Amino acid sequence: MKKYLLSGIIAVSFLTSCATVKKAETKQEDRKEFLAMKGEWEITSIDYAKGLKIKPFDENIDANCFVGSHWTLIPNNYTGSYTINSKGNCPSIIQPIKFEVENGNTFLFKKIMAGEKAKNNVVGYQMTLISQSTDQFSLQSSIPFEGETVNVVYNFQRTGMKQ
Repeated sequence: MKKYLLSGIIAVSFLTSCATVKKAETKQEDRKEFLAMKGEWEITSIDYAKGLKIKPFDENIDANCFVGSHWTLIPNNYTGSYTINSKGNCPSIIQPIKFEVENGNTFLFKKIMAGEKAKNNVVGYQMTLISQSTDQFSLQSSIPFEGETVNVVYNFQRTGMKQ
Protein backbone atom coordinates (compact mmCIF):
# COMPACT_ATOMS: atom_id res chain seq x y z
CA MET A 1 0.00 0.00 0.00
CA LYS A 2 2.81 2.37 0.90
CA LYS A 3 4.45 1.58 -2.47
CA TYR A 4 1.31 2.69 -4.35
CA LEU A 5 0.95 5.84 -2.28
CA LEU A 6 4.61 6.73 -2.82
CA SER A 7 4.31 6.00 -6.56
CA GLY A 8 1.22 8.22 -6.75
CA ILE A 9 2.98 11.09 -4.98
CA ILE A 10 5.99 10.81 -7.30
CA ALA A 11 3.73 10.72 -10.38
CA VAL A 12 1.78 13.82 -9.26
CA SER A 13 5.03 15.64 -8.47
CA PHE A 14 6.42 14.77 -11.89
CA LEU A 15 3.28 15.92 -13.73
CA THR A 16 3.16 19.15 -11.73
CA SER A 17 6.81 19.90 -12.42
CA CYS A 18 6.31 19.25 -16.15
CA ALA A 19 3.34 21.64 -16.23
CA THR A 20 5.41 24.28 -14.45
CA VAL A 21 8.24 23.90 -16.99
CA LYS A 22 5.73 24.20 -19.85
CA LYS A 23 4.26 27.40 -18.34
CA ALA A 24 7.75 28.85 -17.91
CA GLU A 25 8.62 27.99 -21.52
CA THR A 26 5.42 29.70 -22.74
CA LYS A 27 6.16 32.78 -20.65
CA GLN A 28 9.72 32.84 -22.03
CA GLU A 29 8.42 32.61 -25.61
CA ASP A 30 5.97 35.47 -24.92
CA ARG A 31 8.84 37.51 -23.53
CA LYS A 32 10.96 36.77 -26.63
CA GLU A 33 8.19 37.99 -28.98
CA PHE A 34 7.64 40.99 -26.74
CA LEU A 35 11.30 42.02 -26.66
CA ALA A 36 11.62 41.65 -30.45
CA MET A 37 9.24 44.61 -30.78
CA LYS A 38 11.64 46.98 -29.05
CA GLY A 39 12.53 49.98 -31.18
CA GLU A 40 11.19 52.52 -33.62
CA TRP A 41 8.48 51.50 -36.11
CA GLU A 42 6.37 53.03 -38.85
CA ILE A 43 3.02 51.84 -40.15
CA THR A 44 3.67 51.39 -43.86
CA SER A 45 0.19 50.25 -44.85
CA ILE A 46 -3.20 49.36 -43.49
CA ASP A 47 -5.21 46.66 -45.24
CA TYR A 48 -9.01 46.43 -44.95
CA ALA A 49 -12.14 46.45 -47.11
CA LYS A 50 -11.62 49.88 -48.71
CA GLY A 51 -15.35 50.60 -49.03
CA LEU A 52 -15.48 51.13 -45.27
CA LYS A 53 -14.50 54.15 -43.21
CA ILE A 54 -12.18 52.90 -40.47
CA LYS A 55 -11.27 55.22 -37.59
CA PRO A 56 -8.76 53.28 -35.46
CA PHE A 57 -8.14 53.54 -31.74
CA ASP A 58 -10.90 56.08 -31.04
CA GLU A 59 -8.86 58.91 -32.57
CA ASN A 60 -11.81 59.98 -34.77
CA ILE A 61 -9.54 60.22 -37.82
CA ASP A 62 -9.36 58.14 -40.98
CA ALA A 63 -7.18 55.01 -40.95
CA ASN A 64 -5.02 56.53 -43.71
CA CYS A 65 -3.79 59.11 -41.18
CA PHE A 66 -2.03 56.21 -39.41
CA VAL A 67 -0.03 55.29 -42.53
CA GLY A 68 3.37 56.85 -41.89
CA SER A 69 2.75 57.16 -38.16
CA HIS A 70 5.78 56.60 -35.96
CA TRP A 71 5.58 54.10 -33.07
CA THR A 72 8.13 53.75 -30.28
CA LEU A 73 7.93 50.52 -28.27
CA ILE A 74 9.97 50.04 -25.08
CA PRO A 75 9.25 46.55 -23.68
CA ASN A 76 11.36 46.72 -20.53
CA ASN A 77 8.87 49.14 -18.96
CA TYR A 78 5.85 48.35 -21.17
CA THR A 79 5.67 51.90 -22.52
CA GLY A 80 5.65 53.51 -25.90
CA SER A 81 3.92 56.11 -28.01
CA TYR A 82 2.64 56.78 -31.47
CA THR A 83 2.97 60.00 -33.41
CA ILE A 84 0.82 61.07 -36.33
CA ASN A 85 2.23 63.97 -38.33
CA SER A 86 -0.17 66.60 -39.59
CA LYS A 87 -0.92 66.13 -43.31
CA GLY A 88 -4.06 66.84 -45.33
CA ASN A 89 -7.04 66.17 -43.07
CA CYS A 90 -4.87 64.43 -40.47
CA PRO A 91 -4.15 66.25 -37.22
CA SER A 92 -0.86 66.06 -35.38
CA ILE A 93 -1.12 63.57 -32.50
CA ILE A 94 1.40 62.30 -29.96
CA GLN A 95 -0.12 59.53 -27.86
CA PRO A 96 1.67 57.72 -24.99
CA ILE A 97 0.71 54.05 -24.60
CA LYS A 98 1.26 51.03 -22.37
CA PHE A 99 1.51 47.69 -24.19
CA GLU A 100 2.28 44.01 -23.81
CA VAL A 101 2.22 40.75 -25.75
CA GLU A 102 0.29 37.81 -24.27
CA ASN A 103 0.22 34.19 -25.39
CA GLY A 104 2.88 34.92 -28.01
CA ASN A 105 0.50 36.59 -30.43
CA THR A 106 -1.93 38.91 -28.63
CA PHE A 107 -0.81 42.55 -28.72
CA LEU A 108 -2.59 44.65 -26.10
CA PHE A 109 -2.27 48.38 -25.65
CA LYS A 110 -4.01 51.24 -23.96
CA LYS A 111 -3.68 54.97 -24.45
CA ILE A 112 -2.44 56.95 -21.47
CA MET A 113 -3.87 60.46 -21.23
CA ALA A 114 -1.99 63.34 -19.62
CA GLY A 115 -2.07 63.11 -15.84
CA GLU A 116 -3.56 59.61 -15.92
CA LYS A 117 -1.96 56.55 -14.36
CA ALA A 118 -1.92 53.45 -16.56
CA LYS A 119 -3.32 51.29 -13.76
CA ASN A 120 -6.42 53.50 -13.62
CA ASN A 121 -7.14 53.06 -17.34
CA VAL A 122 -9.05 49.84 -17.96
CA VAL A 123 -9.94 50.52 -21.62
CA GLY A 124 -7.63 49.31 -24.35
CA TYR A 125 -7.21 47.60 -27.69
CA GLN A 126 -6.44 44.01 -28.60
CA MET A 127 -4.87 42.88 -31.85
CA THR A 128 -3.38 39.63 -33.09
CA LEU A 129 0.27 39.44 -34.07
CA ILE A 130 -0.07 37.66 -37.44
CA SER A 131 3.55 37.93 -38.65
CA GLN A 132 6.86 39.06 -37.24
CA SER A 133 10.46 39.24 -38.37
CA THR A 134 13.44 41.29 -37.26
CA ASP A 135 12.39 44.30 -39.32
CA GLN A 136 8.62 44.01 -39.68
CA PHE A 137 5.47 42.85 -37.98
CA SER A 138 1.76 42.91 -38.75
CA LEU A 139 -1.13 43.28 -36.32
CA GLN A 140 -4.71 42.35 -37.12
CA SER A 141 -7.72 43.89 -35.47
CA SER A 142 -11.04 42.07 -35.91
CA ILE A 143 -13.98 44.47 -35.72
CA PRO A 144 -17.62 43.38 -35.63
CA PHE A 145 -19.65 45.22 -38.28
CA GLU A 146 -23.26 44.54 -39.32
CA GLY A 147 -23.19 40.93 -38.15
CA GLU A 148 -19.83 40.16 -39.76
CA THR A 149 -16.19 40.64 -38.86
CA VAL A 150 -13.97 43.16 -40.63
CA ASN A 151 -10.24 42.48 -40.36
CA VAL A 152 -7.93 45.48 -40.32
CA VAL A 153 -4.21 44.70 -40.74
CA TYR A 154 -1.56 47.20 -39.65
CA ASN A 155 1.84 46.57 -41.29
CA PHE A 156 4.85 47.91 -39.38
CA GLN A 157 8.42 48.41 -40.63
CA ARG A 158 11.39 49.02 -38.34
CA THR A 159 12.83 52.52 -38.74
CA GLY A 160 15.27 52.49 -35.85
CA MET A 161 17.47 49.82 -34.33
CA LYS A 162 16.66 48.17 -31.05
CA GLN A 163 17.88 50.36 -28.23
